[in-house]
Amino acid sequence: MKQHTLGKTGKKVGVVGLGAWQLGADWGEVGEDEALAILTAAVDAGTTFIDTADVYGDGRSERIIGQFVKDRPGLTVATKMGRRVAQEPSAYTLDNFRAWTDRSRANLGVDTLDLVQLHCPPTPVYSADAVFDALDTLVQERRVAAYGVSVETCEEALTAIARPGVATVQIILNAFRLKPLERVLPAAAEAGVGIIARVPLASGLLSGKYNESTVFAEDDHRTYNRHGEAFDVGETFSGVDYTTGLAAVRRLAPLVPEGLTMAQFALRWILDQPGVSVVIPGARNAAQARANAAADRAESLPEETLRAVQEVYDELIRPQVHHRW
Repeated sequence: MKQHTLGKTGKKVGVVGLGAWQLGADWGEVGEDEALAILTAAVDAGTTFIDTADVYGDGRSERIIGQFVKDRPGLTVATKMGRRVAQEPSAYTLDNFRAWTDRSRANLGVDTLDLVQLHCPPTPVYSADAVFDALDTLVQERRVAAYGVSVETCEEALTAIARPGVATVQIILNAFRLKPLERVLPAAAEAGVGIIARVPLASGLLSGKYNESTVFAEDDHRTYNRHGEAFDVGETFSGVDYTTGLAAVRRLAPLVPEGLTMAQFALRWILDQPGVSVVIPGARNAAQARANAAADRAESLPEETLRAVQEVYDELIRPQVHHRW
């Protein structure tokens, strides 16, 4: 798999990583054996970057990954912190950071976390010097090797990129979320900050597998967070109305090159964007993990296809999401 340098971490990572939210919770039940099979398939296919968070299954995702990486040297594991407590800026203190990272270090079975990211914190956190001083302290204490942020909005991303210690920015980027291409990716490239593209398949919408009659499990956020009832609505279907998303997918489907699935096409589109370090699709089974990794082997999309994706976005998606994120 092609390798990119992950921003200021200096680490080389395969361009298709693995998002591990589903190994914890919120996507229906994924058994431990299935979770380990997903990890094995992804890594065997060339994936070297795994992204998790302390809140995914309240540590379950981290613990499963920790069990897996013991026998797999050379992998880069990023985790996130801050969503296990009430979302108040006052919670983002050095003492809490130490406690949170100590828990993640124990879950993952490591002395030093490769990368810890603030997990979509309240917007004022990005402007607080004390927060970034505390993150610098974590690096000095070798609790973490590097730190970054996972953001909801482009403005949050730009504020973070201006911080000299920020190694990476994780942001929603997919064919339904093009706004980061305008300012965020160029600013990150200029600053040497890595871009981790999350929600790359718009919670599965861009897999092309769903329709108006699809029913998701009760414990799946695609059932209970469609209108932002549990957390930011942008995390579910990228904030796109489900019916509109289906219409957009039907417009995109004829653009998929022969031999690729709709999901691989969606991932290839992201890989073709200058400045993306790694994309982190999730996978519900080993076959999906292998198929996602194979997107790296597909040819880059032609210019006319990229223009057509932009047209679908401009006509159907931009009116819904562009002003928000």
